[in-house]
Amino acid sequence: MKKIKFRRNLTFLYYFIFLVFFIPKTGAQELENFREYSGTVVNAVTGDPVEAVSLTIKDHNISTITNTDGAFTLKIPNEITSEVLQIADLGFQLKEISLSQLSQDIEIRLTPAITTLPEISILGYKDAEALVRKLFKEKDNSDINTPLLMTAFYRETIKRRNRDVSLTEAVVNLYKQPYASSKKDMIELHKARKSTDYKRLDTVALKLQGGPFSTLYLDMMKYPDFIFTDESIDYYSFNFEPSSTINGKPVYVIGFQPKVEDGLPSFKGKLFVASDQLALAGADFFMELGNTDEASKIFVKKKPRDIIVTPKEATYHIDYREKNGKWYYGYGSVSLSFKVNQKGKLFNSNYTISSEMAVTDWKLIEENQKPETKMKPTVVMTDEKFGFADPDFWGLYNVIEPEKSIESAINKIQRKLKRQ
Repeated sequence: MKKIKFRRNLTFLYYFIFLVFFIPKTGAQELENFREYSGTVVNAVTGDPVEAVSLTIKDHNISTITNTDGAFTLKIPNEITSEVLQIADLGFQLKEISLSQLSQDIEIRLTPAITTLPEISILGYKDAEALVRKLFKEKDNSDINTPLLMTAFYRETIKRRNRDVSLTEAVVNLYKQPYASSKKDMIELHKARKSTDYKRLDTVALKLQGGPFSTLYLDMMKYPDFIFTDESIDYYSFNFEPSSTINGKPVYVIGFQPKVEDGLPSFKGKLFVASDQLALAGADFFMELGNTDEASKIFVKKKPRDIIVTPKEATYHIDYREKNGKWYYGYGSVSLSFKVNQKGKLFNSNYTISSEMAVTDWKLIEENQKPETKMKPTVVMTDEKFGFADPDFWGLYNVIEPEKSIESAINKIQRKLKRQ
């Protein structure tokens, strides 16, 4: 078996790079032009919070998602007249509620969905691999194939053991190119804030190279060479698993894994395919790291000679959203865990780097429309603390509510800034 090629610009760690961004402040007038709702989404059967649930204003592109605690905040411009909120997640019944029903800190209960798909053979797929091949071959039929300008929120955290040591947040503009085009997507930084506790990082400064690109490149329908090309599909076996549902529509669940375990890094996971349109609705997968030396070459771009970085876990998640029968990139997340040893030191350190990006609004644009200042895929977000002291820093932009540990980290940053 040939060695599978991986995109190296997805999950690099870079050692000590500094870049500078200009970050505009939010005007007071801007804060008066929207209304805000918040609450939590839970499983109606178990009562457990539901993560990464999409909440979208019906007939509009404004949306947000829940965090790991099931919490959300949604900001809606006053000119939006729609009064219906749609709540959707894989494996649950689609729920619609009136915005007038939203009280502060409302609890929205999603009911698990049970879906039985017709026999696979009736739909003309001899096996799961044939369906996957057709999915990527005919993606132009199901995905939005026109240039889009997307507004997205990006968050990146670094934890040493279980403590947050670095936090980056940004609102970016995504210049999303047609799926049929070979043109790469472009990103423009709009607002950002970052703080890193270098004392808690010990003697190693870990930084994620790529920033928002690390999650954007998860869009496997736009960047199939990350996992599934015509050639690399041959390296995997596929199987149908029990079906699911999204937005009230049935979804195929297809498991995949390498045909041969050869010690090289490879992927295992699940694809969720909308059966009525043959469109990718989402994916959950992880990297089978195999030989740690080979895995380290994939993730570690640069490091001191006396540092040994051993990858421990790499997990990925992506969601697509549907609008008028067409699907588009909506959310991506990456979580990477590493063990770091320094020669001459008795103990090692464990780090987890997580990044996520959620599209919160989008519109059609001209094909030749470009950002004034493009971010590079090799970018590393620089330290900029002042935004943490401003409670209205994000203004009317929708963001992912911070989970409890991140919220605690933000509070610590704010207290530290007040003492300065």
